[in-house]
Amino acid sequence: MRTDSEPSASTAQSTPEAATRPGPAPTAAATERPTVMLAMNESSRARVLVPAVRDRLELVAAVLPLGPGGDRRGDAGNPFLDDPAIRAALGEVDVLLTGWGCPSITPEVLAVAPKLKAIVHAAGSVKGFIDPAAFERGIQVSSAVVANALPVAEFTVATIVLSGKRAFRLGAEYKQNRKRPDPGAVPGSYGSVVGLLGASRIGRMVAERLRAFDLEVLISDPYLSAAEAAELGAELVELDALFSRSDILSVHAPLLPETVGLVDARLLGLLKDGSVLINTARGRIVDAAALEQECVSGRLDAVLDVTDPEPLPPESPLLDLPNVFLTPHLAGAVGNEVARLGELAVSELERFAAGLPLQHAISSAELGRIA
Repeated sequence: MRTDSEPSASTAQSTPEAATRPGPAPTAAATERPTVMLAMNESSRARVLVPAVRDRLELVAAVLPLGPGGDRRGDAGNPFLDDPAIRAALGEVDVLLTGWGCPSITPEVLAVAPKLKAIVHAAGSVKGFIDPAAFERGIQVSSAVVANALPVAEFTVATIVLSGKRAFRLGAEYKQNRKRPDPGAVPGSYGSVVGLLGASRIGRMVAERLRAFDLEVLISDPYLSAAEAAELGAELVELDALFSRSDILSVHAPLLPETVGLVDARLLGLLKDGSVLINTARGRIVDAAALEQECVSGRLDAVLDVTDPEPLPPESPLLDLPNVFLTPHLAGAVGNEVARLGELAVSELERFAAGLPLQHAISSAELGRIA
């Protein structure tokens, strides 16, 4: 069973900072600019392809003036096929630059795009809209998921540091009771044990950043070796040990059939009294009823950027508990951070134009273990 949100392959090691630098000069094999169609909604185009990024794109590729957009979850039909102009243009497309709102890339779409060689996704998961037939045809697929992982990792590290001082709970109690809580109740961060559920891109980034702090870091992932964990500055442990030893437990798992409810009442029960659970992954990975019971009792603190359901109903006790700190699913790229996804995608196009392999390629073998 996979317990992370992205593969633990070597691709997880590349950094978004490096990936967004301007790409290499084209090789002799790259004689013409590739023809690119934008397949994302208008909001994504504005947020992801900011002027500087759009300028880089125009330098490396011939960008078609039309492409499908809208909300793929709400649109009837498939604009790739239903719009005659888009359908005809697909016959000349080398690369689809996709993003939020991209319609499904089905075998029927692929059939009218004979020159298509790459799909570069300026967002996260490609699992929901790219048919496996694309991989079978040898089309290269790339994702900017690593660029979205960085702000999640930064958010997580910040919450871990604050959780070491129980800042969220004690801050809420300070406001509620109008008096300073007993500082003796603060455990502090020095020597605290932080457990990471999953060696995903985010999990790895968190582990690497926690090296700067005097913390003991544990990690649990069945696809990770002890040597790989040590390179991250962490100790590889089994799932039960992760929960029983951690003072702060951070979830970095994908939402897959086998991970729904993975963090159940038994595992939560292994956490020490006063421990903190942080979830920036997906709400359904944690048993909602079991977590609510632990938080209502006051035995555990929780920092939740995601919940089940999402958003929480107005009557949820989690909304009023001082030991639960809630944020509205904002750990990932928001505001100006979204431009980083466009930068990474254009860097991939620069590599493609230069005849180089994509740096953030997704393989068909990874589809079964990513969210």
